[in-house]
Amino acid sequence: MSRKHAIGAVLLWATVASAFKLSLRYMSPLQLLFYASLTSLILFGLLYAREFSPRRENLRSAYLGLINPLLYYTVLFSAYDRLPAQEAQALNYTWPLALVLLSIPLLGRRPGARTVFGLFLGFFGAIVVATKGDVTGLSFTDPLGVALGLGSALIWASYWLLNLRDERPLVEKMFWNFLFGFAYVSIVVVAMDRSAIPPVEGLAGAVYVGLFEMGITFLLWYRAVEDDMAFASNLAYLVPFLSLFFISVVVGESIAPATVIGLAMIMGGIIIGKR
Repeated sequence: MSRKHAIGAVLLWATVASAFKLSLRYMSPLQLLFYASLTSLILFGLLYAREFSPRRENLRSAYLGLINPLLYYTVLFSAYDRLPAQEAQALNYTWPLALVLLSIPLLGRRPGARTVFGLFLGFFGAIVVATKGDVTGLSFTDPLGVALGLGSALIWASYWLLNLRDERPLVEKMFWNFLFGFAYVSIVVVAMDRSAIPPVEGLAGAVYVGLFEMGITFLLWYRAVEDDMAFASNLAYLVPFLSLFFISVVVGESIAPATVIGLAMIMGGIIIGKR
């Protein structure tokens, strides 16, 4: 059963980049975040209802919810709004490399030669993607979009490190994160985005994102990692490449050779750095 959970999580996560891009055709990044985080809050609220018990530890979500969903998804959706989906997802997938970088000063880890080489290879792959292969010219079609894509990776890696010592059950933690996070998102939307309610196509996409990017897939992945971490971890390397397939078929983007090459370098750097 654990392998089914892992396969299900990987297949669902492979579709979300396409869902981001399609939804953003009908709504702004802040609108997408508002309706997606509301969906996740309702989902985790239903799952947590029977065990609901406020306690002091849940105040930790007051700052975690500020990072995720508010900061992380605002930056990520803004990157998808500016860049082709294939580029945004490849740049975002450098987060394991960012995690290695952050762990050096924060956790006092000394990188070996293989780790340094893995970091170099991975981030060079990100440059290949961002420049569409024009590495020598360093010509970026949208420098701000590239910065947002890489910034989302750094934010997610920071959030991951902050969660290392959070021993609350997953559903409880996610409910409180989204409770605080949705409150923050609502304030920002009221202050900065006064546009009308988006069309039904956008709302449907936001619900999909809330369920399968922020919600159900995390539960599947948690179960998969608990039962068979090695299988789940290895299978996860397929996500960005499967995502390119869905981006090509569903979104209609023509996948550039530089994207495939750069993404392969990023994944290679992650694998080497992990070892």
